[in-house]
Amino acid sequence: MRLSSHTLGQLPSDVALPAYDRTAVKRGVVHLGIGAFHRAHQAAVFNAALASGDPRWGVTGVSLRSAGVRDQLELQDGLYTLLVRSGAGSQARVIGSVLDVLVAPEDPRRVVDAIAAADTHLVTLTITEKGYKLDRATGGLLADDADIAHDMASLEAPRTAPGLIVAGLKLRRTVGLPALTIMSCDNLPHNGALLRDAVIAMARAHDAGLADWIAAEAAFPSTMVDRIVPATTDDDIAARRELTGIEDLAMVKTEPFTQWVIEDWFCGPRPDFAALGVQLTDKVAPWEDAKLRLLNGAHSAIAYLGGLGGDEFVHQFVARDAGRAMIETLWDEAQTTLDPPAGLDIPAYRAALLERFANPALQHRTRQIAMDGSQKLPQRLIAPLAERAAAGQQSPALVLAVAAWMRWQAGRTDDGTAFEIDDPAAARLADASGVDGYLAVLGAELDARTYAAIAAQLTRLEQSGALAALEHTHGDHP
Repeated sequence: MRLSSHTLGQLPSDVALPAYDRTAVKRGVVHLGIGAFHRAHQAAVFNAALASGDPRWGVTGVSLRSAGVRDQLELQDGLYTLLVRSGAGSQARVIGSVLDVLVAPEDPRRVVDAIAAADTHLVTLTITEKGYKLDRATGGLLADDADIAHDMASLEAPRTAPGLIVAGLKLRRTVGLPALTIMSCDNLPHNGALLRDAVIAMARAHDAGLADWIAAEAAFPSTMVDRIVPATTDDDIAARRELTGIEDLAMVKTEPFTQWVIEDWFCGPRPDFAALGVQLTDKVAPWEDAKLRLLNGAHSAIAYLGGLGGDEFVHQFVARDAGRAMIETLWDEAQTTLDPPAGLDIPAYRAALLERFANPALQHRTRQIAMDGSQKLPQRLIAPLAERAAAGQQSPALVLAVAAWMRWQAGRTDDGTAFEIDDPAAARLADASGVDGYLAVLGAELDARTYAAIAAQLTRLEQSGALAALEHTHGDHP
C-alpha cells in the first residue's frame, strides 16, 4: 500500500500524523525548489504552523526542473514521512503541509498564477546556489545564460526563478494585490539582498514602474537555514516499508537539529515564527558567516578529503583522529574571521557540529556534499582563507581543503575509482589545470604565499593521497 490520505490510519501508532484538517488549509506559501531540504526544514515548520491552528500556511511546491517529486507526491496526496534519525533511534512524522506540486517547465503560467493568488503571502526558495544564475564577479544576473536571456526578453513562459517571481508580482500588481515577502533559504551570503537585486533587475528589463513598485513594496529578508538532510536511498524506503507495511516514495530523512534564522522584514502576513522555534533578528549576516564557514566549510573539506581517501560517509571521516583534528584546525582558522552574534557560543556550536557529523544514523554521503563545489567554495573556504591571508595569517587546514577540491577535479579517488564531476562548471573545470586554472573558475585571487601553499598541498595530494596529507597537516595550527 502507498502512503495517502486513505492509508494514514494504518500506520503504526508511534508515527505522528497531521494534527489539522487538511481540507481547510489555504495555500499561503509558494516554494520554489521542492527538494528534500525544503521538505525536512521549511515544510516541517509550516506543518507545525498548521497544527497550531493557523490554516493559512499550506505550501504549493514548485519544481524548476524535473517532475520526479511531483510524481512521488501526487499519488500520496502530498503526504510524506519525515524520519528524524539519531544514535538514540528514530522518530517518524507525516508532513501534510505540501498540498500540491507544480512543474515549472511543463506549465510556467500555473506557477505565475500561484504566486499571484490572493491567498499567497510568502514565496520561499531552496534552489541551490547555481539556481540563482548570478555572475560571481558582479553579483548580477548571468548575461550569457540562455534562460536568463529568454526571461529578459519575455515573461510569457518564464524559465528562471527570478523570471517566475517577477511575472507573479507583475500579475499581482495588475489585479491590485499587494506585494509579497520573498525569502531565499539557500547557502548564499546576503541571500535576501542578492535575490532582491536579481528580481529588480529582471523587472526593470520589462517595466521600470514594476521594478520601482517591487523595490518599494516587496520584502526580501535574508535567512540562515541549518539541517543536515542526506539523500534518501532505495534501502531507506524499503526499510520503512518493511517496518510499517506502507510504501512512501517521498520520505525524507534528517537529523534532530534544525535552525532557521530570518531577518525581521516582512510586508504582509506571516506565521508566528517565534512560537515555532524560528529566530527573528535584525542582522542575519553573522549567523550566515558562522554557518557557512564552520558547518559548510567543514562539510566541503570532509567531502573532498574523505571522498578521495575512501570515506563514503561523513561520520567515517570524523571517526579518524587525523580527520577530526583537521576539522578542529579548520575551525580554529575560520573562527578568527567571524563576528559571532549574541547568543552564538562558538565553542558550544563547534562541539555540537562534531556530534552531528559523528551521527552514524544519518548516512550522509561525502559524494552528495561534493556536488556543485564551484558554487560553494567561494563563500565556504575561499572567503575566510583570503581574509586570513590579508591579515598575514597562514591557514594550513583551509589550504588543504581547497587543494582537495582541486584534486577532486581529476575524477578519481586515491584508489583509482572513477567518478563523474557533478558541477555546473564541469566543462570549465575539465579544461582547467593547476592552481591558476581552478582559482579562475572560482573567480578567486589569492596572494603569492597562499597560492604557493595550495600548490604544495595539491602536489602532496597527487603524490601521497588524502590520508597522508591529513596526517601531515592536522597538527599544524594557525
